Amino acid sequence: MSRRLVLILAVTCGVAVGNLYFPQALVPLLADGLHVPPDSAALVVTATQIGYTAGMVLLVPLGDRIRHRSLLVVLLALTGLALLGAGCAPAMPPLVAASALVGLTTVAAQIIGPLAAGLAAPERRGAVLGTLLSGSTAGMLLARTFGGLLGERLGWRAPYLVAAAVALALAAVTAYTVPVTTPPPAAARRPYGAFLAEPLRLLRAEPELRRSCLYQAAVFGGFSAAWAGLALLLTGPAYGLGAEAVGLLALVGGATLLCTPYAGRLVDRHGPGPVNLVSLLGVLAAAAVLAAGGRGGPAGLVALAAGTLLLDVAMQSGMVANQSRIYALRPDARSRLNTAYMTCAYLGGTAGSWLGVRIHTAFGWAAVCALIGLLAASALAHHLRPFTRKTPTPSGERA
Repeated sequence: MSRRLVLILAVTCGVAVGNLYFPQALVPLLADGLHVPPDSAALVVTATQIGYTAGMVLLVPLGDRIRHRSLLVVLLALTGLALLGAGCAPAMPPLVAASALVGLTTVAAQIIGPLAAGLAAPERRGAVLGTLLSGSTAGMLLARTFGGLLGERLGWRAPYLVAAAVALALAAVTAYTVPVTTPPPAAARRPYGAFLAEPLRLLRAEPELRRSCLYQAAVFGGFSAAWAGLALLLTGPAYGLGAEAVGLLALVGGATLLCTPYAGRLVDRHGPGPVNLVSLLGVLAAAAVLAAGGRGGPAGLVALAAGTLLLDVAMQSGMVANQSRIYALRPDARSRLNTAYMTCAYLGGTAGSWLGVRIHTAFGWAAVCALIGLLAASALAHHLRPFTRKTPTPSGERA
């Protein structure tokens, strides 16, 4: 797999993921431009997220049934058209509908992961997945800045129209650069309805998939709880800062762009198990560092910056290890495995956000940090059992 192709796929991942996040920065501009209350404008963000969840369930499994290049090109083209429709929407109802279509089709990153796992040599799979994850992280971090700056200068429609042009251009690029892959004949003949149920069946049948899902759900749950609580901590009496401070603190996570490819190389060299171990220990350490941020003041801000950076690096490194493990289980079912994995991770993150807000409101920041540590400790306790028994994974790789 050439570096040029990896770069193109990483950029595509970043653009696809960024489509989920840049509308978040446009809510005030949408409210003013379409003359609706801010809570009504926020429906655009909600519709995008709901559409993305539906796309994970309804479209991502098709990566095992349809040629990856064809599916990727069609999804990027549909995303571009949906973004164009959103940018031209005359009122909120058509904008919300177009946003749901954007979310539904902008699942390219979840198609690219299984595709790259099949194209990359086994000894380089972790490094490639780490690079793709860096692309997704860059898209997540830069999307809000892109949306906010362009929207302030040119109006709320401009980010949608620019994003549409980029998506359509990438559809053309991937049509000529991504190699053709042929799905297994048995998979190509299976009914679509059977594919929708397959991720759940794989979750029951594959212990290593359940293991990876548990780790990522726990760590992403802690990550989401941390950021939900951080917004309340920074804007509360301990710091008295504005919402901008949360956004600036999030930029610290940009360091993970450099760390995830290195984590992927470690997975290639040592297997996913040791990287998972270090990742879970890193989350425990991050919980302790973040707890010191509850004191307030400059020292507290330093602790929060260091803790969030450690938490980001640990979570992303663990994701590289988990994806490397699940993609080695069933080469003919990588897209369905990824659907099961990402759905579990998403559910864990949703639960973490919900718990983070409520625990902070009831018990304070220290209790949120305790929740992060508890989630990591539960995953670590599960992880240490295979190490003591030295149980191999089904693919023969080191656990």
